[in-house]
Amino acid sequence: MSKNACPKKNISTANIPAMPPFDSSRKAYIKGILNPDLHVPYREILLNNQKQSLRLYDVTGPYTDSSLMIDMDKGLPSLRRSWKKFSQCSQLSSARQGKVTPEMEFVAIREGLTPEFVRIEISEGRAIIPANFNHPECEPMAIGRNFLVKINANIGNSALSSSVEEELEKMLWSIRWGADTVMDLSTGKNIHQTRERIIRNCPVPIGTVPIYQALEKVGGIVADLSWEVYRDTLIEQCEQGVDYFTIHAGLLKELVPIAKKRKTGIVSRGGSILAKWTQIHNKENFLYTHFEDICELLKKYDVCFSLGDGLRPGSTADANDEAQFGELKVLGELTKTAWKHDVQVMIEGPGHVPLNKIKDNMDLQMHLCHNAPFYTLGPLVLDIGAGRDHITSAIGAAMIGWLGTAMLCYVTPKEHLALPDKNDVKEGIIVHKMAALAADLAKGHPMAIAWNNAMSEARYDFRWEDQYRLSLDPETARNYREKSFPKNVASEHCCTMCGPDFCAMKITQEI
Repeated sequence: MSKNACPKKNISTANIPAMPPFDSSRKAYIKGILNPDLHVPYREILLNNQKQSLRLYDVTGPYTDSSLMIDMDKGLPSLRRSWKKFSQCSQLSSARQGKVTPEMEFVAIREGLTPEFVRIEISEGRAIIPANFNHPECEPMAIGRNFLVKINANIGNSALSSSVEEELEKMLWSIRWGADTVMDLSTGKNIHQTRERIIRNCPVPIGTVPIYQALEKVGGIVADLSWEVYRDTLIEQCEQGVDYFTIHAGLLKELVPIAKKRKTGIVSRGGSILAKWTQIHNKENFLYTHFEDICELLKKYDVCFSLGDGLRPGSTADANDEAQFGELKVLGELTKTAWKHDVQVMIEGPGHVPLNKIKDNMDLQMHLCHNAPFYTLGPLVLDIGAGRDHITSAIGAAMIGWLGTAMLCYVTPKEHLALPDKNDVKEGIIVHKMAALAADLAKGHPMAIAWNNAMSEARYDFRWEDQYRLSLDPETARNYREKSFPKNVASEHCCTMCGPDFCAMKITQEI
């Protein structure tokens, strides 16, 4: 197994060693002050022959702690099980009461902020901490514009492809490469079992789209969907420990005819299902009419809303149209309703949007949705990137992240074409991690600045090993150089781009 390989095989039954850390990196912890039993993880990279080090935000959970063995059948240790003193209150309720929860302190230490700052951001609805009471394995994190930009990785089976073990492996692979949350979008068989295995072994928040399982329960017949089936599905998933739900409650019946006039219609799976249901029954979307019932249910478990953009544009020609912004206005109204029930909210966004229309999306979302965190798919800035749509997405993601989006949903190279495998997951995560870090750097975040500066210094000093270690993909960086560098060239002060006589940095050092 290579250093960066995902641990396998037989993960369905085996005791596996911790995920091997990256070269010259180690897992370390910072103790809490308000809650001394907190041990907040970070990744430390040793540099310059161990004379220097750099701390990085770490999402890999216990898997990169070399002192641990993980039993995938038993699941991860219940990190938050002992944090009981605030367990009867949601994070939003606690924040509004002036209480700093252990989760808030955990987030503050990870982000290099004060616990009070985190509490205020939560209380004002500008950030969320997705942490279901029933997912104690989860290491708390925050999603908000005044925090590091986060990325989400989508996994999940389909009716045509993948097994429980493959999805569990994709979850592990996702956090290996830096996914801050994971959404299980399974639509095939064994949805409950797949989700259970993922949650019990996942140290990051898990999101789902409950309408998928609700539809599976009625045999895929949209007309047979009902509030009762959906409610029971919500309860089932809350009990399991899902941390946030995509709920398409803003897709009103009156918006469907507008969306049908588009070049690409309705491209959200959940949105299309609910749009069809409203037309079959000639009734309003039951997620909208039962929204307060959903609020009460989510509050009980401290599950967050991810209010879904069921009418997001699926082509650049449809961007910023009446259907998209009509739904966004409703989501803003629902945000205030959720807050009234002490339920945390983030808002999902597009989609396919050309560069010149991205800022309008961000500005309008902040205005209509009262500064609730924005969580966007891309946006993809071109429609012609099939096979490379992770790049068309990352371009838009970097821009909207800089403008204020709190979390970016990754896109893989197989977007629009096929179910991604683990290699596609890696590619999608890395390019969106680059987009998130580019946004953090543009916003002046100290962690992003320190990481970039460390790489620049290693590059100027020709410290190749440190350049590999500081890369988002150390193995690929190493392979590119070592496979191309001629064996008969003695100098390490060059690469094959310039050779030994035309390296600008080497020449500069000789001046």
